[in-house]
Amino acid sequence: MQPSPARLLLATALLAATLLTTTPLPAQQIIQLPPHDHHLPPTFEEIFRVGVLDGDPWEMFATIPKVAFDAAGYLYIFDRATGSSSADLRVVIFDRSGAFVREFGSVGDGPGEFRQPRNYAVFRDGTVVVGDIGHKAYHLFDPTGEFLRMVRMDRTETSRRVSDDLVVTLQVVRAIQPDPRGGAVYTLEDAETADSAAGEEMAPAYRTIAHHRLDGEDVETTAAVRAWHPPPVDAESSVKVYGSDDLTDLISRRLRNTLDASASAIRNPPIFQPTVRMAVLPDGGIVYSDSTAYALKITGPGGGPAVRTITRPFDPQPVTPRIEEEYRRKREERDSQQGVPAGRISITLQRESFYPVIPVIRRVRTMWDGRIWVMRQGDELLEDGPIDVLTAGGEYLGTYRAGATKMPDAFGPDGLMAFVELDEYDVASVVVRRVGPS
Repeated sequence: MQPSPARLLLATALLAATLLTTTPLPAQQIIQLPPHDHHLPPTFEEIFRVGVLDGDPWEMFATIPKVAFDAAGYLYIFDRATGSSSADLRVVIFDRSGAFVREFGSVGDGPGEFRQPRNYAVFRDGTVVVGDIGHKAYHLFDPTGEFLRMVRMDRTETSRRVSDDLVVTLQVVRAIQPDPRGGAVYTLEDAETADSAAGEEMAPAYRTIAHHRLDGEDVETTAAVRAWHPPPVDAESSVKVYGSDDLTDLISRRLRNTLDASASAIRNPPIFQPTVRMAVLPDGGIVYSDSTAYALKITGPGGGPAVRTITRPFDPQPVTPRIEEEYRRKREERDSQQGVPAGRISITLQRESFYPVIPVIRRVRTMWDGRIWVMRQGDELLEDGPIDVLTAGGEYLGTYRAGATKMPDAFGPDGLMAFVELDEYDVASVVVRRVGPS
């Protein structure tokens, strides 16, 4: 019997991961979980909810890119004014009962004032970290909202030469996850962008989970994990122009040719290509998935080689022509719903290709007690599926059925969970619930 494409991809991933290391590794524990789900009841206790359409300023939110807890169970809501380029950011804090405590945040060019805040974290002691690509630095605030200091980032943009007279420069925005031990954050680095910035043309062999120390004037970055990078897939370049016919006709043939060259130079990953899904464990270790299979790798504190791999016998779904067409249809629906403002045009550079299979794992999160939540791909394309709950030691605790619960946007102490919700008017609120022991 010939092995399935999914299992061939998994074998390639494991071989590539082995070749990344030039020194012998200690024996790695492999744990295979059962194939059948044991369903958990979503019996969560609601603690409080905040966010209204009309009320006091502290309880009306615009866009919530991040929520987090500290060790006291206080909830931190990062609220940005509508508009992706807005510098308006405030941090709103509530106690364990949902009572408003304080808020802080202001726009400006000085230390502790925001230009382009883009990534956010809260340490367990209540220290707030805001990554600001406008300042090219992290702002650090104490639990009262008082500014502590700034730490310069090591890299905030990357450039790639397209032709003799055209260089494409992109801002680097990475989500940050706090190290539970304090004083540092983790990010997932784009190995392809890093190679491009260094002038390398060859495809990278790995993707890096980086550890950034924030106790000096400059970020001190080290590689915590080198995850597998899928091999490149051939793709055709294209340029899509959205807007009124009169405006799109103004796009000259010469400009289109330039844009085509840009699209060829920018390496967009294939659709459905496996990304690195990672979360941080209470001891500072990392759990991550970097392939198409159900394979979770567990490291020790601070990263390093995986000491354990946890698997379940689920195969990735092959990408058929029907799935490709379904994906394109959903994308067109999304683009038409978003629309283009009158009098403007929107230009999209695309290098469209499809990965052969859809990865099994969709998201990974960790609770403060070390439990790992793993969301699998749903039965419908691009839909959330069941959520498995397991331990870093490889014990399977059960599964929430698809649709029984969303993946929490944040976990906190004592089983606290925060969910960002939108009502029918797109008014944002945050609901805090508690999950008991599994």
